[in-house]
Amino acid sequence: MKIGLLILFAIAGLFLILEVGLRLIFGFGNPLIYIGDTRIGYLLAPNQKTRRFGNRIEINQYSMRGRSIDKKPPQLTLRLLLLGDSIANGGWWTDQENTISNLMVDSLKAKEIANYKHFEVLNASANSWGPRNELAYLQTFGNFNAQTVILLINTDDLFATAPTSLPVGQDRNYPDKKPLLAVAEIINRYLVQQKPIPELQAIQQEGGDRVGVNLEAISKIKQITDNSQINFLLLMTPLLRELGEPGPRDYEIKARDRLTEFTKAQNIQYIDFLPIFNSIVDTKSLYHDHIHLNLQGNKVISRIIEEKILQLLADKK
Repeated sequence: MKIGLLILFAIAGLFLILEVGLRLIFGFGNPLIYIGDTRIGYLLAPNQKTRRFGNRIEINQYSMRGRSIDKKPPQLTLRLLLLGDSIANGGWWTDQENTISNLMVDSLKAKEIANYKHFEVLNASANSWGPRNELAYLQTFGNFNAQTVILLINTDDLFATAPTSLPVGQDRNYPDKKPLLAVAEIINRYLVQQKPIPELQAIQQEGGDRVGVNLEAISKIKQITDNSQINFLLLMTPLLRELGEPGPRDYEIKARDRLTEFTKAQNIQYIDFLPIFNSIVDTKSLYHDHIHLNLQGNKVISRIIEEKILQLLADKK
């Protein structure tokens, strides 16, 4: 009897150590929560803080990655609004201080820019957002009195499907509630096979001219910024496999050509990072995986954006 109790207590103790370790060291048991939205599809639930694999993540009251903000910026503030997907967001693999938006703020603060004492780069982004999600966010929340709206997309975003809330609560990457245990999250995320979502699969097979629809969404973002008389800057990062030889696939080349012609016709400030990344000797050093950037890649993006912003400010003088 005593041996049985000792074994039971030992198992319980080991489980407790495992649970605490998973929470404190890796951040399991406290994932970011998502909410559905009829227009945007889904957002990160507002007012969250967590730590994943040692990286701090904070989501503010407007579902942005960053600290809480005032709807209207303080006087003498240069405020930029960054719209994007997981590349802009940084995900669990990027500490709060190493996101593109924070890197830009730190760099801008170090410079003496006439007429500005404060600098903010608002980061409105979420995993797998496309131009239609980003347009809907802008239409829903407004531009937060930003002087420039920056849209950061990647090549895959040209083929993005329509916004939907279907992943929320059904796809394990978009949970709508916290798990009871960190161990339960591990099991659900890594050991249990993801159940198919037939309705989502139907949306992902969306036919028609996806590139054209997404270009139209970008055009509407440009119209919003024009109506507010603020700058609009469009940037696109490549997939890792697009770098070097043989380069982008045929369908991607066609989509890229359409985007280039579109930006010329719409008079959109556009930066394609494919040639910029190709000019760097070790391009793999910029990537966390096949699509997402690491700190080194984020530094390149933030530097190029900052240079363009400073140029736009100089042109207004």
